[in-house]
Amino acid sequence: MRKILGIVFGFWLGGLLLAAGAESLSLTDGTSVTGDVVKYDDNGVLIRTPQDAYTNVLWTKFSQDALKQLGQNPKISPFVKPFIIPPAEQRPQDEIKIQEVSRLVKPPKAPLFAALFSSSVGLVVMFLLYGANLYAAIEIAAYRARPIGLVMGVAAVLPVVGPVIFLSMPAQGAPVAEIEAEPPPGPGVAPAPTLVQPPGGIHIASSSWQQAPAAEKPAPQIYRRGQFMFNRRFFETKFPAFFSHIRREGDKDMVLLVKTPRGQYEVERITRMAANDLHFEVAHGAARQEVMVPFGEIQEIHLTHKDA
Repeated sequence: MRKILGIVFGFWLGGLLLAAGAESLSLTDGTSVTGDVVKYDDNGVLIRTPQDAYTNVLWTKFSQDALKQLGQNPKISPFVKPFIIPPAEQRPQDEIKIQEVSRLVKPPKAPLFAALFSSSVGLVVMFLLYGANLYAAIEIAAYRARPIGLVMGVAAVLPVVGPVIFLSMPAQGAPVAEIEAEPPPGPGVAPAPTLVQPPGGIHIASSSWQQAPAAEKPAPQIYRRGQFMFNRRFFETKFPAFFSHIRREGDKDMVLLVKTPRGQYEVERITRMAANDLHFEVAHGAARQEVMVPFGEIQEIHLTHKDA
């Protein structure tokens, strides 16, 4: 009996001494943990509670008082010190040095055009605008059937204003010379030679003794920009015979002349068309070649008989 009482008393005394040597550490959530520190590292500590249980607690979970309490242990102090916030009076006061920096100098205020000509970027912008002005003059000259040199000269002297003036003017068609019909000569009298002005120069051609009746040769058809809109639909409805390789008997003697600022084309056949341009097959000496002509460059179209 005495032996059993001694064992019980020994256990009670050991638990009392263990509880007396355990540490009570407060946490940031208001609770606390009591026990002995068994293991510690960079992340936290392993604590054995009086109930002989083990729990891991991170350094960030401890309150400042608990961290200072643990920091009294020289072995644990290096791990705890980075998490202890020093008082404001003990914090190092870093001196802030403001260094002078170089700043861009603002240019003096000036009118818009003076400011553009005073900088390299402004000069480049003005050069591009002037080039666009001349290019617009070329396009307007082709669209309004005006001399390109005249329109570009006015645009060079009066930028923007000059092209706008020509764009506001109606299209100018090329003058077509009309030859008055002369009465037929009397019997035995040779007819006088007539002047014919085909494209490329003036030639003298004598009329034949026996002229075909006027009804056999269709009258020339002239289409000018401004009076007609040259597009895909126009060519499909006006000149369907020129899309095929072999033309019918009534259309094979017809000649299609297309005038543009780049020159005049005698069209043999229309090979293909797109939304903004079309391709002609033209005679170039003994050979034939295909040329592309935008709708916007066409100034005038003549459909005549080859003997007219």
